[in-house]
Order: sequence, then structure tokens, then C-alpha cells
Amino acid sequence: MLSLIPLRGIPIVQPGDDLGRLIVEALSRTAGGIALRDEDILVVTQKVVSRAEGRFVALRTVQPSPRARELAERTGKDARVIEVMLWDTAEVVRVAPRVIIVRHRLGFVCANAGVDASNVAEPGAEMVLRLPADPDRSARQLRARIQELTGAAPAVIISDSHGRPWREGTVGVAIGVAGLEPVQDLRGLPDLFGRPLQITTVGFADQIAAAASLVSGQADEGLPVVLVRGLPYQRSETASARMLLRPPELDLFR
Repeated sequence: MLSLIPLRGIPIVQPGDDLGRLIVEALSRTAGGIALRDEDILVVTQKVVSRAEGRFVALRTVQPSPRARELAERTGKDARVIEVMLWDTAEVVRVAPRVIIVRHRLGFVCANAGVDASNVAEPGAEMVLRLPADPDRSARQLRARIQELTGAAPAVIISDSHGRPWREGTVGVAIGVAGLEPVQDLRGLPDLFGRPLQITTVGFADQIAAAASLVSGQADEGLPVVLVRGLPYQRSETASARMLLRPPELDLFR
């Protein structure tokens, strides 16, 4: 049976915190204590990973570039925040009032290069948070630390919330992966009538991230880690969330 279990009692993560230990301690407090298994999956929101890795930026220290000031005039956004976005931007894809869509230097397309001020600091602190510098590496390191502490090596997914073209609302997606094959290739398998599937691949890690977001929430829930149990998956020691990215030459919409 598939279970999605939010881990309770994880404190507000600070730079340098041992996130793996915080997760293991939360497991001991959840549902009377949960012993991790190798076949489990842990979905961890990028925000707590970024906090532990110290990816904060104080806006008072940011000097906007001419490009940031130009985009601020077009969008009405804070030029200092835009400057931080540009640090992680490979290409500005679309610009509209209050909206900047970019191709992140990590390859995915998202709003604001993932730079966020929500659930970062007290109002008035003027702090923003960048995505982890290398979410795949973050997932691998977190998985290794959890294995060191528990002896179990569950898969780890670093999740973020992304919008989608032509669809309202954000959904959870995987931006970092360790221990799990993120894409399921179903080509060649039979459908209900025996016909072989021709083009079907499944964004498996994204599906898991989206499911976990149903219980972790988006506002003040304070549930940044979800244990997924009972979901079969293909293990991989070379997995990368980049496998979920469509190559630019196959992108028919840009």
C-alpha cells in the first residue's frame, strides 16, 4: 500500500544545520517512530536544503545591474531581486508585468530563477533564498548522511514548485534526485490490447514530488519532508534530475 507520511517537528532550518540528522530525528518522532528502509523515498523541499546550505541573500548587499534595472522597469519587480535572479539565469525566456520566466543555469524553465522570499525570513528582513547550487549533489549528500546515521539508503528527491505553460497553479517537481531512476521508459510495453507503446515515457520523480506536495503544503504547514513508502521504483546510483529535462533542440514551444 502506498503511504505518504509528512515528518513532523523539523525546526526552522538554519545555515550549517545537519539536515540529515534533523530528518532522522523527525522520523523517530513520527507515528511512534519510523525505521527507514532501503526501498523508501524521502521527498525534501528545496527550501530547507537551500537554508541548510546557506543560500540566503540580503538584498541590502545587492547592487542591481543595468539589465536588472531594465527588467524592473518592465515588470515592476524589485531590481535587487531581479539581479539575484540573473545570477542563476542562463536565458530570460518571457517577461511581463510582475512575471519573469527564465531558463535556469541548471537547465529547467521556471519563474524568477527559483529565487523566493516566502518562508525565508521575518517581514522587513529583505532576504531572499536561491535554489541549491547543485540539487543532485545535495540529494546524494543527504542520502549518504542518512545512510550513515541509519544504515538505510532510501532514494532522495529534492522538490520545488513550478508553474506550467497553459495550466493554472504550481505543482511539485524534482530538481534533484539520488538513488532512483527519475524517468520511466515504457516504450515497447503492450497496452491493454497488446499494441506496443511507441512514445510513452513517464516523469516518475516529478509524479512523486507532486504527490508529496499534497501533504507537505505550500504555506505555513511546516512539513518540508515527506516519506513515501510502498511505491516500487528502479534504483540507480547514477540518477540525475537532468534526465527529466527536454533537450532544447526537441523543445517545440520556444
